[in-house]
Amino acid sequence: MRVLVTGGAGFIGSHVVEALTARGHEPLVFDVREDAGADVRDREAVARALSGVDAVCHQAAMVGLGSGVADAAEYVSRNDLGTAVLLTVMAEKGVRRLVLAGSMVVYGEGRYICERHGVVRPGPRAVPDLAAGRFEPRCPVCGDALSPGLVTEDAPADPRNVYATTKLAQEHLAAAWARSTGGAAVSLRYHNVYGPRMPRDTPYAGVASFFRSALARGEAPRVFEDGRQRRDFVHVRDVAAANVAALEADAAAGTVTVYNTGSGEPHTVGEMARALASACGGPEPVVTGEYRLGDVRHITADSSRLRAELGWKPEVGFEEGMREFARAGMRS
Repeated sequence: MRVLVTGGAGFIGSHVVEALTARGHEPLVFDVREDAGADVRDREAVARALSGVDAVCHQAAMVGLGSGVADAAEYVSRNDLGTAVLLTVMAEKGVRRLVLAGSMVVYGEGRYICERHGVVRPGPRAVPDLAAGRFEPRCPVCGDALSPGLVTEDAPADPRNVYATTKLAQEHLAAAWARSTGGAAVSLRYHNVYGPRMPRDTPYAGVASFFRSALARGEAPRVFEDGRQRRDFVHVRDVAAANVAALEADAAAGTVTVYNTGSGEPHTVGEMARALASACGGPEPVVTGEYRLGDVRHITADSSRLRAELGWKPEVGFEEGMREFARAGMRS
């Protein structure tokens, strides 16, 4: 299969290219890092790139939390306008297969259970609570403590920042494309991806990158809140393998199929910082109590649908992955 990989020179995209090659496919890289003219918002450039292509693996995106709404236009331009241009040209060229780099951020907060009221959806955390160190969401009905659980793909979307909003819009655009063309789309909602070639110390790289960069400087990782926020850290090679599995699967025409893509092993941010510090032989993490508006407290996924329907399973365990990441090269 000839596969156009947008963002194919980036962190996740470069691993997708390697995984496709290993499976005997022919990946074509479309990335501004290698060619300044390879912009998914450029209709002519996209048309040239799609010539003779069987499928598209769309990894190109502006990622990260974002800074309020100050950079909203740039996020929407790169993520949503870029996706719209790509899909428009795919429709014209008759390319009917798409795998989209989705994200767990579309869920907002994760799944919570109140002993009295069952599954509930707490709203955004209030600044006075965060400033006072009250980080755990409470039941929106009775105010009692909640137990976090695993989010399934049928959970309602509740994006809490600009980036999350653009990732959900990408899925809606893909759905409109699939319905109008009879194409088949898969959105892989990535959880916290880490591993070799991760960008170093940038606002868009993720907490694992910040911790790794600090340790490389001989500094202690700085952990926000109390370090007990739960995430699913999934290795980049496992994510790349999920992309290949999605491309090779018999996806239903005219639809977007959504899959959570995580390790299935929730860990706290503090646990991750300690594991990475230990693997690097660096100083112990410092828990700061600081917070960022727009961050959610707990978000971990149930990835059993991806395992059951596509036969995918993660191969890199948490401790093994952190040991490798501690030694791996990073990008500037």
